[in-house]
Amino acid sequence: MILAGDIGGTRTRLAAFETEGSKLKCVVEKTYPSQEHGGLAEIVADFIKTEGIPVHSACFGVAGPVRGGRSKISNLPWTIDSRELAAQLKLASVGLINDLEAYAYGVDALESKDLVTLRTGSDDVEGNRAVISARTGLGVAGLFWDGFRHHPFACEGGHTDFAPRNDLEIELFRYILKKYGHVSSERVLSGPGIKNIYDFLRDTKKAEEPAWLKERMDKAHDAPALISQMAQENKASICERTLSIFVSLYGAKTGDCALTFMSTGGIFICGIIAAKNLAKMQDPAFMESFLSKGRLRGLLEDMPVKVVLNDDCGIMGAARYTLIQKAFSKAKSGPA
Repeated sequence: MILAGDIGGTRTRLAAFETEGSKLKCVVEKTYPSQEHGGLAEIVADFIKTEGIPVHSACFGVAGPVRGGRSKISNLPWTIDSRELAAQLKLASVGLINDLEAYAYGVDALESKDLVTLRTGSDDVEGNRAVISARTGLGVAGLFWDGFRHHPFACEGGHTDFAPRNDLEIELFRYILKKYGHVSSERVLSGPGIKNIYDFLRDTKKAEEPAWLKERMDKAHDAPALISQMAQENKASICERTLSIFVSLYGAKTGDCALTFMSTGGIFICGIIAAKNLAKMQDPAFMESFLSKGRLRGLLEDMPVKVVLNDDCGIMGAARYTLIQKAFSKAKSGPA
């Protein structure tokens, strides 16, 4: 049995998988509010106790950089150590990878129903791939193509600088700079980023916040979700404009990643925000921002762009990582 996890700033998902040939079957899955727990070890202990699952291997995708088998979660006061988890689970080792690296491992397990194509791209789609995901934070990962298969690898591209492209975005940059002292892409492309854009429009009087909406916002447990909902229902122009700006910025950043990784094999947009705002993602503004890279527009036009609808991509990827590592170890130790 494989124990896999997708650990984010908002929620922690654990699942147990068993293998059926080359496929994975989820036996049990449970979601925990991350902020209500002191660390991953506490959640793992509860999961093992309540579900009674025997664990033979494990891997966790975590929302933060992983160095030397340890990670400090970017949007949580947690430090996760793979050696401590291995000792807790009585295993020789435990996989600890960046959450977007886990998404990268999960991409090959997706079916056609799990994907919505924003751009078909060229008929020849061989080459590197990339994944990008706006959730509680912004994550990016690459998949290097060696001519035979893809090799996922992590990076921290979500924390690169936000690059404004016009006067409005320059004003947004200055607004967030004054608030935080540094403006990364994550400050505008994430759940909190949606709220930052909304606050900017409200505070600079570029859009009016109706009294009824202010009352709802003050009481909202999840303000970004409320903004998205009001935009989808066309109930507040400030919310519609917020999402329009967000989607345009998302398209630009996705194009940056496509160029950085030379993702001629395709770029995959993961995360619940894109999936839940699919109609907005399909708006021409996203793709125009993606393509608007001057002399490199033609290159980007050849790259497939897909939205991942399956929210299990990351946790499946963490499980697939254990299978791939096991196969690699077996091949390495086999006869010469």
